[in-house]
Amino acid sequence: MGWNVVVTVQEGGYQEALKVLRQFGEVGRTEYFNVLTLRVPDYRQFIEELHAEGERDPQLVHCLAGVVPVIQTFSFQTPAEFEEKSRQASCAWLPVLGGKSFHVRMHRRGFKGKLSSLEQEQQLDRYLIEALELAGEGGRIGFDDPDAVIAVETVGGHAGLSLWSRQDLKRYPLLHLTRGRSR
Repeated sequence: MGWNVVVTVQEGGYQEALKVLRQFGEVGRTEYFNVLTLRVPDYRQFIEELHAEGERDPQLVHCLAGVVPVIQTFSFQTPAEFEEKSRQASCAWLPVLGGKSFHVRMHRRGFKGKLSSLEQEQQLDRYLIEALELAGEGGRIGFDDPDAVIAVETVGGHAGLSLWSRQDLKRYPLLHLTRGRSR
């Protein structure tokens, strides 16, 4: 797999995005329109440096529609395998999510008609709420200014997940994870 960042590019900004991203790590092209992957040594350092560059020169990042670093990655071949592995991966964040509001935000590329972003978001939300209740921690799904968002990015049969706090979401607008979806 090799990537730990998924980047969506603004219409007409593909070549410019390649140029911008190459300064941070190894850029990969995908079969999906205006979607690139990136391998960076440290995802937190990358998002901070990209943010700082964008603050200094907003023109530099205008070609980027969304940039989502991921912490945990896995490959999958079926929707059932995706569900199982995403549950396993997200369990690492149960201690952080206890007593907090959160939701899952998924951007799917590939598996069209086989894997529904909305259904997967809802299933993972339910799974995490149940796991928190079993642990006696509690938690709640929230879309208006949540304490955290779990990002799920798929590119074909590869997936990556990351957890972003309210402060992260405000600090790094290129994450584009706060466009709510009411369920």
